[in-house]
Amino acid sequence: MNEIHPTAIIDPKARLGDGITIGPYAVIAADVEIGDNTKIGPHAVIYDGARIGSNVTIYQSASISHVPQDLKYAGEESHCTIGNGSTIHEFVTLHRGTVETRLTSIGENCLLMAYSHVAHDCRVGNNVILANGVQIGGHATIEDYTIIGGMTPVHQFCKIGKHCMIGGGFRVVQDVPPYILAGHEPLKYEGLNLIGLRRRGFSNEEIMRIKKIYELIYQSHLNLTQAKEQINQRFAGDQYAGEILDFISKSTRGLIR
Repeated sequence: MNEIHPTAIIDPKARLGDGITIGPYAVIAADVEIGDNTKIGPHAVIYDGARIGSNVTIYQSASISHVPQDLKYAGEESHCTIGNGSTIHEFVTLHRGTVETRLTSIGENCLLMAYSHVAHDCRVGNNVILANGVQIGGHATIEDYTIIGGMTPVHQFCKIGKHCMIGGGFRVVQDVPPYILAGHEPLKYEGLNLIGLRRRGFSNEEIMRIKKIYELIYQSHLNLTQAKEQINQRFAGDQYAGEILDFISKSTRGLIR
């Protein structure tokens, strides 16, 4: 049974699951799907194109699936998805996709803190944390288990690999490869995200292999092409080497140094 405050405005065409709570003055548009046991806080607005999973919590005054801030947007149908178990705090803004991909997606079990923003056509993976005031530009990709510190702007089209930790307040204008800690201005490699990797069950042997791979990229006298050749030779068939090399090969904005 759903618990809906009498002041909430819900279009009759909206598709609601079971066990949903909707607070005072929340607004739910027609082309919206909300999964079971999700909570929508007071004054939150859920616009057309929203696809919200189960056990999601959306706090007061969040804006979900609003039209993108992109001059190319011409009213085309597009979506904004939020995966199961995610938490969206107060005044977060999530914009739906444009004609280029028609989708902005937030994965499962994510935590988006107050005032964070995810722009059109972004892909945010599972178990991602965006601290207060993080601003993600259009078409950016944030992979699984990454944490971005407060007030950090991420340039459009940037890609941040999985299991990263980005220090608060530093601009991200180039791609950040997986498993690392990044900070300073301009943003640079600060070593591995050791605490995060250990918390997630990486063994000492795995961490050491990843560390040796990044020593070739960041702490040798090799250029990037030479470092990749050495990684292919020394770590042939290694899972983590393969992931890191694949990330580098797909980088469009260049790696942080």
